[in-house]
Amino acid sequence: MEEIHTDDAPGSIGPFSQAIRDGNRIFVSGQGPVDPETGEVVSEDIQEQTAQTLENIETVLQAADCSLDNVVKSTVFVTDMDTYDDVNEVYGAYMSDPYPARSAIEVADLPIDIGVEIEVIASVES
Repeated sequence: MEEIHTDDAPGSIGPFSQAIRDGNRIFVSGQGPVDPETGEVVSEDIQEQTAQTLENIETVLQAADCSLDNVVKSTVFVTDMDTYDDVNEVYGAYMSDPYPARSAIEVADLPIDIGVEIEVIASVES
């Protein structure tokens, strides 16, 4: 197991890694819409939050020498399922066909005041 870390994405807010490489899989911890330079949530707009979240995931994946094209599974957490279509619109613009397997879950709350958090698993060559 190898820790993946980059200063170009928000740091962890608890005892966990941004990502872990285990064999040919990269497990990216849940990322949110935090600007890595300021440490602030980018916006209250769910589409802008989703875009920043996926940008943060992309940055962590790049630190592991892969990209969103390598994602095989994602889990999307939203605090309001009424925003699902807006999240989906942005998500679809970032992901490519064949789309990863995915779950979407409405949660009561997230660790910081955000509307979306996404975690992914990517596959890379050993």
